[in-house]
Amino acid sequence: MTIELTRPTTDLFDSWAAAVAEFGDSHVDGSGLQAPVTPDRATLDALIEKSTLLADTSAPLPDDAVHNDLYWIVDDGEVVGFLSFRHELNEWLREAGGHIGYSVRASRRRQGYASAALRLGLERAREIGLDRVLVTCDDDNVGSYRTIEGAGGVLQDVSDQSERAYAMLRRYWIAL
Repeated sequence: MTIELTRPTTDLFDSWAAAVAEFGDSHVDGSGLQAPVTPDRATLDALIEKSTLLADTSAPLPDDAVHNDLYWIVDDGEVVGFLSFRHELNEWLREAGGHIGYSVRASRRRQGYASAALRLGLERAREIGLDRVLVTCDDDNVGSYRTIEGAGGVLQDVSDQSERAYAMLRRYWIAL
């Protein structure tokens, strides 16, 4: 297993499309896309453009956006998941989204990809000088909260986020 975080690229279009298709009509955490997603070339081209803008810390962003590195979790040329690293928190991210969001396609879960990707996301947070990061997950997502706790996450609280279209969310801080 050779895990790396790769920025969106047309070079991996087929693998990206297969990964996105595996999520069906559900939201794909960390992908930078809003559900439902059509895994076609136009969607990928728009994602690459969005990814480039969000990563450019000199670019002005809309009021509801923060600078953000969008990555694909790649293992030996296969897109196995997605990770979004937000450089700072706005109100929504403080309550529900956190600094790092990620997901792994169903066929590749329980193989260590989420843990490896989270470690790489934490390295990126250290690179830009953060002291700690907020990571959230659904309260009933045992795999995700074990991954976060395994990375040193300390539970802040479990909060009702139904007003934001989420159920109960666990919010963890990871010291860097």
